[in-house]
Amino acid sequence: MQLKSDSEVLAEIYRNAQLAVTSISDLLPEVDDEKMKEELMREHEEYEKICSEAAHLATRRDIELKEPSPIKKAMMWSAIKMNAASDNSAQNVAQMMVKGTVNGITSLKTSLTDGESVMDGEIKALLKEMIALEEGFEERLKKYL
Repeated sequence: MQLKSDSEVLAEIYRNAQLAVTSISDLLPEVDDEKMKEELMREHEEYEKICSEAAHLATRRDIELKEPSPIKKAMMWSAIKMNAASDNSAQNVAQMMVKGTVNGITSLKTSLTDGESVMDGEIKALLKEMIALEEGFEERLKKYL
């Protein structure tokens, strides 16, 4: 167990939400199913709110948040485009989104478990909000599988 600093946890929350926003933005033009599009747009909006809250906390604490690297974004973009080009069904889109969501939940829950007792209250609250949000998204997306 390695404790992360509050700034590392906040950066993780921000990075996780930013990657989700980017992924959804890349995926939306490929989606034909209207209900799936609505779900993705709703998720996009919620992830944007988390990004904004994380940025606000970072500003108040004089923490610099970095955007995900351009290489990471390019790799995600190409994987999304290739996967969606071969199958843009709601089921396949849901599978892609569930994989990313589960990865995020796993990472965030590990940070919570490892540092909950020493974590700043506002950062812990945002971390728990992000976990709950992603768990809800996972459940909704599973309906498409």
